[in-house]
Amino acid sequence: MTDLLPPIAMLGVGSMGGAILRGLVRHGAESIAVTNRSREKAEAIRLDGVESIALEDEPGGNARAVDGAKLVVLGVKPAGIVDLAREIGPHLAADAVVVSIAAGTTTASIEAVLPASVSVVRVMPNTPSTVGLGVSGVAGGSRATEDDVALVARMFEAVGDVIVLDESQIDALSTISGSGPAYVFLLIEELTGTAERMGFTAEQAATMVQGTFRGASELLAAGDVDPAELRRRVTSPKGTTEQAIRVLQEADLGAVFDRATAAALARAKELAAG
Repeated sequence: MTDLLPPIAMLGVGSMGGAILRGLVRHGAESIAVTNRSREKAEAIRLDGVESIALEDEPGGNARAVDGAKLVVLGVKPAGIVDLAREIGPHLAADAVVVSIAAGTTTASIEAVLPASVSVVRVMPNTPSTVGLGVSGVAGGSRATEDDVALVARMFEAVGDVIVLDESQIDALSTISGSGPAYVFLLIEELTGTAERMGFTAEQAATMVQGTFRGASELLAAGDVDPAELRRRVTSPKGTTEQAIRVLQEADLGAVFDRATAAALARAKELAAG
């Protein structure tokens, strides 16, 4: 339950951080302080129960935000994560849990600039978190206890499902749930183009394709039937769908996705290596 969460500080609230913030507020988190560089951004995220600090007005605002916070979320760009951790280190509570949502930044690199008593947990959320339907991977660093990881997992349940895993798996997770929405949007984009080439208007094509993807996803979520069985139920023997599925299977989509995710994983490792 998010209403049992301890005080939270969020440093740097972009689109993903904003989704997390709104989810926490929606689910009853009561003590949240957030910082952003500009006054404009700080004003844009003023919500009930949230103290929003503009660093251009209060250069030491990060230190004030983390004062007394148990959970401290670092939401700046990956290149600035370690420097931000170094800045706030002296101001953190001894038992604070620092949470990084930055891609390609290891917990070890953050731990190295923080007091030894402070633990670090790395989280990889995805963009559907902005509508409360995200999938977040949560991995504890070397100093994080099971309770620390469970606490962070409970926080991210405010914006969707959570998978707790080893940090060695988090880059692989990013190629599935992190990048996955882009794969789905690409499929929608391509099928919409096909519909338009068949003579449908752009509006008709969008209605057909987006409605079909949404409905199929809801159908899958509504029961305990796996996608292979649902596909078989749509695919009548010797029917039209069977012919379309045959063409798609001949394209060996499994191998295509294997290559795509391997390319994404290789890039993630490059980013982690600097």
